Amino acid sequence: MNSSVKEPSPGTSQPASPLRPGEEAAQQLAAIVESSDDAIVSKDLNGVITTWNRGAERLFGYTAEETVGQPITIVIPADRLDEEPQILARIRRGERVEHFETIRRRKDGSPVEISLTISPIRNRQGEIVGASKIARDISERKRAQERQGLLLREMSHRVKNLFALAGAVITLSTRTSATPEELAEQVRKRLGTLARAHELTLPDLRREQAATPTTLKALLRTIVSPFEEQNDGRLTIAGPEVAVGGHAVTSLALMLHELVTNAAKHGALSTASGRIAVVWTIEDAILSLSWAERDGTPAHEAANADGFGTWLVDSTVKGQLQGRIERRWEAGGLTILMTIPLDRLAG
Repeated sequence: MNSSVKEPSPGTSQPASPLRPGEEAAQQLAAIVESSDDAIVSKDLNGVITTWNRGAERLFGYTAEETVGQPITIVIPADRLDEEPQILARIRRGERVEHFETIRRRKDGSPVEISLTISPIRNRQGEIVGASKIARDISERKRAQERQGLLLREMSHRVKNLFALAGAVITLSTRTSATPEELAEQVRKRLGTLARAHELTLPDLRREQAATPTTLKALLRTIVSPFEEQNDGRLTIAGPEVAVGGHAVTSLALMLHELVTNAAKHGALSTASGRIAVVWTIEDAILSLSWAERDGTPAHEAANADGFGTWLVDSTVKGQLQGRIERRWEAGGLTILMTIPLDRLAG
């Protein structure tokens, strides 16, 4: 009886052997791991890398060829090396490490903040033979949290300042008002001017464009005007014309507003006899500005005032304006000296 099975003719391709269910699942899992945006890495119990997906290549900068067979410590900064033995000890005990936030190092040496989830890998006998790590870049989230914290601190600081400034405006207006109506009118005008000055210190959140150009003298006049009596000589502003444009308008207004606020709260403007002289010169494309307060609160009292405000002024001058600042607590009062490159004031 002839067999019904025919031999394939030469050159005829064979159909692919069907995958077993376990093999098919393994291939699908491998494809998911390889295409994941997260860095997925496996290592043995000695901390040697056994697999390295494309997400890990993007996050750390190393290729799989560069890392497989290498110790996982190639991505761990020197000051974090003690974390690895602790992680391996937990894995050996069969524990899973959830959302462990730490810092790792890219191939170029730069740090990256990550969240790690680490799970034990078991063989068919159920023995723990390694660990699987999923790392997610959380740098942007951390920066957003830092910005949010800074904004909340600044908001709290501004609210406190506004109450203090309102009190200072009332005190200042009381000295020169003969009637309640006159007092109310002066307070209303000063608070309105203060509101306009306050607007200069806020970025325009509706559109991405720089503030309207102005000059240093005009900016100063706007900021100090709520505390200035006509021809009373308490505030002296002198210096050559200096153009201020772009985002430097907001930065400089914020700094000057802080200085005036501190003077009104516990400096020269908090007393009836206090005086402020703001004088600047220009040489070799550098603005040198002096803010000198006299006959105000004793210097040792003002020196201890408002740490956040001091930080705000310093970070504006040194960071955004790339300048220098120095404070001198003298017998007559506070003197602040600062130098700022002119090109930084252009925006």
